[in-house]
Amino acid sequence: MTKIDIIQDVYENLGFSKKDSAKIVESVFDIMKDKLAEGDKIKISGFGNFSVKEKKSRRGRNPQTGEEIAITARKVLTFKSSQVLRRALNG
Repeated sequence: MTKIDIIQDVYENLGFSKKDSAKIVESVFDIMKDKLAEGDKIKISGFGNFSVKEKKSRRGRNPQTGEEIAITARKVLTFKSSQVLRRALNG
């Protein structure tokens, strides 16, 4: 499913114009992106939790050459599904 598919579903199910549906979807994604960038967690009841975790720098190894390399510190996005979503997926 792509963002265009989500916009189309909002358009068909909620009766907004395609332009308004696109604005709504874009706004939701922008809000989520901004909050995650600020370090906030996003909890969507019945769906799951999004959070940003800090990974420390570490030593790694190039699998092709075996050469040691430095892996820089970075932030990663994590998602943990809710029990409701897990039950829906597993029947």
